[in-house]
Parts: sequence; C-alpha cells; structure tokens
Amino acid sequence: MSQDVLASLRNAILTYDEDAAKAAAEQAVKTKVDPMTAIRSLSGAISEVGERFHRQEIFLPHVVMAADAMQAAVDIIHQSMSSEEVSKSTLGTIVVGTVEGDLHDIGKNIVMMMLVSAGFEVVDLGRDVKVDDFIRRANEVKADMIAVSCLMTTTMPYQREVVEELKRLNLRDKFKVIIGGGPVTQGWADAIGADGYGEDAYAAVDVAKRLLVT
Repeated sequence: MSQDVLASLRNAILTYDEDAAKAAAEQAVKTKVDPMTAIRSLSGAISEVGERFHRQEIFLPHVVMAADAMQAAVDIIHQSMSSEEVSKSTLGTIVVGTVEGDLHDIGKNIVMMMLVSAGFEVVDLGRDVKVDDFIRRANEVKADMIAVSCLMTTTMPYQREVVEELKRLNLRDKFKVIIGGGPVTQGWADAIGADGYGEDAYAAVDVAKRLLVT
C-alpha cells in the first residue's frame, strides 16, 4: 500500500496535478506512511521537474504548477507531524522575496522550488516586498536565512538595505542573507556584505546548503 501511495505522490508532481497531490498526501496520512519517506518521494519528483526545465523539456508554467502541487502535499503531511518533527525534517527555514518596486518573480519561484526539493522549508513573501517585511517575517517564522531577489538595477539598493537594516537592529548575526537576480553579481554581494550569491537556482541551493548545512 505504501509503495502505491508514494507512486501516487510522485506521479502527481510529475503531472503537475495539485488535486491529485492533495489526495495522495491525505492517503499517505490516513495509511500512516512515514512522513519523511513521503516528503522524500515528493522531493525526488520536484527535482526531476527542475532537471526537465533545465534541459528545456518543459516550460515555466509546468514548474510553477509542480511547485504548487508539492507545497499543497507537504502542507498536508506537515499537519500530521509535531513541530519538532517538522523542524527535523528540513535543512532550515528560508524566507524568500523580491524587493520593493520589483514585480518580477519568475526567477524567485524557480529558486523556491529548488530549495524545497533540496529539503528546505521555504516561506514565500511574494514580490514588491519592503525591507522591514523581510526582517519581520524572518523573525516571525524563526528563519535561518533571508533570500532577496531583484531583476532591475534600480531595485538592487534594497538588497543592501536589508543587510544594513539587520545591522542597525543588531540582527545581522541571526540570519544568513543570500541575494540573486538578473543584474546581481558576486561582486555586488561582496560589496553589500551578503553571505552568499546564487547565479541561478542550482547555485542558490548549493550556497544555502553550504551556509546552513555544512
């Protein structure tokens, strides 16, 4: 039975079917499938979706639908776990958002999907996020990392402001900060004092693992 449920979870992600993902997750809980085993099955499937996108075999809408399906399933599975179990099941908690004045979120969404597939708990702040909201939400969810995205050179200074505001509040040591986006470079990350820079979604995952896991 458990293998059938795991196969259903995996297939729901690979077919971008959120309703099927929810149904499979509910069945996993009902039949007492090990939550971590179920989450690993979902992670493997979303990683495959990411690889297909990287090979240009599928398009962005497929990625977004797969990510939504996975998040819906994970939410249901997490409801059956204690807060301690949920905490142990993740590599860390990362709040992710696109800075104020920037309405682009395609890249951010791909990064989020890859972070989730790698085992991180991700809190999506959306786009056009104010500096204060990055920090407030990170505090609320007890995040380990703040990931700040932008796609326009005119909004890049807000990435610096996140770092500076953390310093002003004496919170700089509490959160790791990584940045990314079209115009962003390693040089900019170094200049503003960010902890890391992700050139693309795969690099962002590697940086997050290096900063939070190793």
